[in-house]
Amino acid sequence: MARREEAVDTELLAQMESVSGDRIRVPLPKRKVNEMFAIADQILGGRRVRSICEDGETRLARIPGKMRRRQWVREGDLIVIQPWEFQDEKANVCMRYTKTQSLYLSRKGVLPEIVDLFGMNRDSEVEDQQEVDAKIEEDPEITDQEVGEEVPAEEPPTHSDDQEDDIDSFFG
Repeated sequence: MARREEAVDTELLAQMESVSGDRIRVPLPKRKVNEMFAIADQILGGRRVRSICEDGETRLARIPGKMRRRQWVREGDLIVIQPWEFQDEKANVCMRYTKTQSLYLSRKGVLPEIVDLFGMNRDSEVEDQQEVDAKIEEDPEITDQEVGEEVPAEEPPTHSDDQEDDIDSFFG
């Protein structure tokens, strides 16, 4: 049985964006203790997660029991990790962001490019599509080539005058 996909709470997202001016309303990684953003790339089992960190490294992260019992970490989640001091390729998971919080951080521009998978690209694509739709609505005479979309070349239909010859050619 597959797990349900986590939904974005649009009301909470709108509230977080409208109330705060330049203040971020979500806890951020503590840079003084070497915490950083990461994406949970693969769940390995045994409380372990392979994560892609904001510095470009791939680390094996351990989910502590305190967090494991309260929050589920899924593939593709934004997490905060703290690399180990004595083994840099391993880390501890400190926190997991919900989809709503991840989208909020993405819209605020806080996330580094390598871990920003949560909406900036999708929002810009949606805005570009809305601009194209608005241009088409304003001037319906605009062709697809003027908008910038490629139009596939239509092939002329092939009709044979003598279909019996075509059938005979198949059978020899």
